[in-house]
Parts: sequence; C-alpha cells; structure tokens
Amino acid sequence: MPKLIVSIDGVVIKEALLTKDRSTIGRRPYNDVVIDNLAVSGEHAVIQMAGPDAVLEDLGSTNGTFVNGRAVRKHTLADGDVMEIGRCAVRYLVHAGAAVDDAPSSEIEGLESDLAALPEPPAGRGARVRVLTGAARGRELPLTKPVTTIGRAGFSVAAIRRSAHGFELAHVEGAHVPSVNGVSVEGGPIALQNRDQIAMGAVRLEYLDV
Repeated sequence: MPKLIVSIDGVVIKEALLTKDRSTIGRRPYNDVVIDNLAVSGEHAVIQMAGPDAVLEDLGSTNGTFVNGRAVRKHTLADGDVMEIGRCAVRYLVHAGAAVDDAPSSEIEGLESDLAALPEPPAGRGARVRVLTGAARGRELPLTKPVTTIGRAGFSVAAIRRSAHGFELAHVEGAHVPSVNGVSVEGGPIALQNRDQIAMGAVRLEYLDV
C-alpha cells in the first residue's frame, strides 16, 4: 500500500498510508494528511489514485506544490518522488518493504561509510546505538533528540523515536525494512530494550540505554 513520509529539516514528523482513492493534504484538521505548518495552505493538495497511478494535484495553494524541485499543478507520482509542501518534504513510497537478504552490497557499503563518519564521542551513558559491523564498528550515536533517523535513503532508513516509555524503532523509507532481534518493524514500531539488536540489511546495531 502506498504511503507518505513527511519530514521537516530532515526530521520525520509523520507517516500516512494512502488508504483512500482520494487523499487531501493540508493544514486544516479535516484533511486526510494534516501538516500543521503555516507555510501549508488549509487545503493544499490532493492525491487521487487512478488504478496503479497516484496523481498529485495542487489545490491553488499559496506557496505552490513542488515535486523533486519542480513546481507542478498536476503530476503522476513515481515511487520515491519527493513533494515539497510548505517547509515539508513528503516522500511518496509505493512498496512497503522487501527481504533484507537482497540488499545490494554497494548500498550496504554506503550505509557503513555513513556510520563510519560519525564522531567518536566519549564513552557514553544514556540511550544510544552502537555499530556492530563494518568500518564503523564501535561507533556510537547518542539519542539526544525526540527523533533520530539512521540509514541510507533509497535503501533503508529508520527512525528512533522517544516515547512515553523510552525509545521505539520505526521504518521510514527504503526497500529494506529494519528488524529488532529478528522481528521486522513492517507491522509497526517496536519498543527498544537495552542491548536489543537492530538489523538494517547486513548492518547490525545495538541499542543501549545504560
């Protein structure tokens, strides 16, 4: 089922499944996808499903609607297209996920390279993730924000979100759905416990909270 991933300044703020033939996007609370941002019009745009196609149409919004950096009035969306609505980036995804065993080695190496670029913080305390594989092995990423995204666009991106009871892992985008202790998060976010193992393709991470 197609879905939208809404983010501001690289931080994911919501995910929405397109369960209807016609889904409206806007600031007003009666929209199917509500984006509470002043740069978004009350009724900004609509996505109409036409068979296998999803057609985006601007509804005369004040600031316009863009797809992959180009202003559009009406546009048939392709998997992975990024809409710009106000200050928000809205990624359109057709496929929910695929088997992680099919991950191309170039994407795995790219993710490992991104993780290797993390600074080496002092021995940490508090919630964080530690890299267990590849060149980045031993690096740690402190979880100091309400939402921390990890991964590589188009391959596997996950969000570690602070909740009332700790942190949880959710799938954001990419063909390869992360798992926690071998359980896929495709069915919804999974609450993290100390020393839980997170898999993103062949890359392995460990969640630590002490």
